[in-house]
Amino acid sequence: MKFTAILLALALLGVQGQFWFGPRSVAAVSELRTQLLAQQQANEQARQQLVRLRAELKDLREGLEMVEEKARGELGLIKPDEIFVPLK
Repeated sequence: MKFTAILLALALLGVQGQFWFGPRSVAAVSELRTQLLAQQQANEQARQQLVRLRAELKDLREGLEMVEEKARGELGLIKPDEIFVPLK
């Protein structure tokens, strides 16, 4: 009887050791959850950037207004009868 109790106590300690210190321990799971949250946030930012880029691409494909806006804003191009006044 004493041998069985000792054996069960050792088994319980082994399970508890795995729970607290093993590869699937509480600390490891907590770290993985933190990494998952950070990756989900990075994915959401990437999704938002993708939506913006798709909208810009659609504008570039469909209309000349976006091309003209980019040429004026980034390259400083003006029409022949205009005067360019930079506002900064």
